[in-house]
Amino acid sequence: MGATSDWLSTWTRFSPDAEALYDVGTGRRWTYAALQQDSLAWAATLVSAGVSPGDRVAVLALNRGETLALLFACAHLGAVLFPMNWRLAQAEQAWQLDHSRPRVLVHDGPHAARAGALAEGMVLLDLEQGPDTTLVAPPRSETGNALSDPWQLMYTSGSSGRPKGALLTHRQVHWNALNTILACDLRPGDSTLTFAPLFHTGGLNCLTTPLLHRGGRVVLVPRLDAAEALALIAAEGISHLMGVPTIYQLLADDPAFAATDLGAVRDAICGGAPLGSALLERYLDRGIPLRQGFGLTEVGPNCFSTPHDRVRDKLGTVGVPIHHIDAKVVRPDGTTCAPGEAGELLLRGPVVCGGYWQDPAATGKAIVDGWFHTGDVLSVDEDGFFSVRGRLKEMFISGGENVYPAEVEAAIQAHPDVAVCAVIGVPDARWGEVGRAFVEPAPGRTLDGATLQGWLGDRLARFKIPKHWDTVASLPRTGSGKVDKPALSRIPLA
Repeated sequence: MGATSDWLSTWTRFSPDAEALYDVGTGRRWTYAALQQDSLAWAATLVSAGVSPGDRVAVLALNRGETLALLFACAHLGAVLFPMNWRLAQAEQAWQLDHSRPRVLVHDGPHAARAGALAEGMVLLDLEQGPDTTLVAPPRSETGNALSDPWQLMYTSGSSGRPKGALLTHRQVHWNALNTILACDLRPGDSTLTFAPLFHTGGLNCLTTPLLHRGGRVVLVPRLDAAEALALIAAEGISHLMGVPTIYQLLADDPAFAATDLGAVRDAICGGAPLGSALLERYLDRGIPLRQGFGLTEVGPNCFSTPHDRVRDKLGTVGVPIHHIDAKVVRPDGTTCAPGEAGELLLRGPVVCGGYWQDPAATGKAIVDGWFHTGDVLSVDEDGFFSVRGRLKEMFISGGENVYPAEVEAAIQAHPDVAVCAVIGVPDARWGEVGRAFVEPAPGRTLDGATLQGWLGDRLARFKIPKHWDTVASLPRTGSGKVDKPALSRIPLA
């Protein structure tokens, strides 16, 4: 069955003059008709660069309206959009490009030099120059447009030290949009302010693609500035927000928060980390139900949500499963946990991804009999509300960014003065969690955290670099010889 990802064309027929997109960084506004026209021009440009169905189209850019035009250009061609994380170090980006082998690398001005250094074997296209409007787009491709075909490629940090490329299919993006429309009561007149980066599924798929599916409006900023965001919420009549607690805290702490007209905000989704009661009350005082949810790149991303009237009494939970998603919490033997009992969260439904790019082993391990094994430990209360209890993996979340200790440890241990190290997540007032590294020096060597932080600067994204450093003579070990991380977690910060 062919996918129906031609949303722009449909809304061009129904509401051609309705505003679809406002790119604050460039000042440009698109109606649905204009965005459809641009997506076709980009489709023609991509074809002239050699893009065929199934090819990857990488984008290295801050949040730009053209990235959304490229998303629908890829749908037209049956190609796959790969929005790159511009926060990563060049070596990390190079690995992802080598792994995904895109035909084209599209970049903005701020990333022109980096793109040039990375683009071996790829065609470079400059967003600043725009598409070639003299070309004619080919007919819509049937190949690469089945519901099971990938539409987006998003890399998730890997617990084994290398990221995995999640393949978000047309089916997943469609059903996530429908689920979100139902769970958030989205309407054609609704709008969102997208400040989360489009290289994260939270930025691209929590509210952005669902609103474009619904005929709503997306206001896009290159990156978050709290004062600017508050001014835009008021001026643009933003109805829906999405962010991690750190973002909502930055907005609430801005001097303009109290005086900003937030009357148009009907809903605010919070995910990525637990929401505190003090922050929740600040938004409830402004008439905004800040609703905790839960999801992941590979499933959804919108999977759970808290009903408006339960945000206070069910604080600490991630809510209940939304439409068209099955969820269960199981023991290691696969049996269902009793209420209050912690176990691994499994998810099933049309919002499960198509697996991992060029990694059948990881795909087979994650998706078993249609159920996606999340690796997250949750429990369910008597009312059916789910709570996150921990992680089977050691991943922690810093400012909404997933950090996997194995990847950080591998980078640290590449330093010649390091014998072995261990990284854990520890609470942080601003970022939710940050890394704490315990380092065992190589024989005869000395180490300090400042030196290692500087050395990691060109090797890891800043959010992955530990904030706290401890030099130890010997790391604690379990009976099997593994580093005893629970013992490390009990050591108080200096």
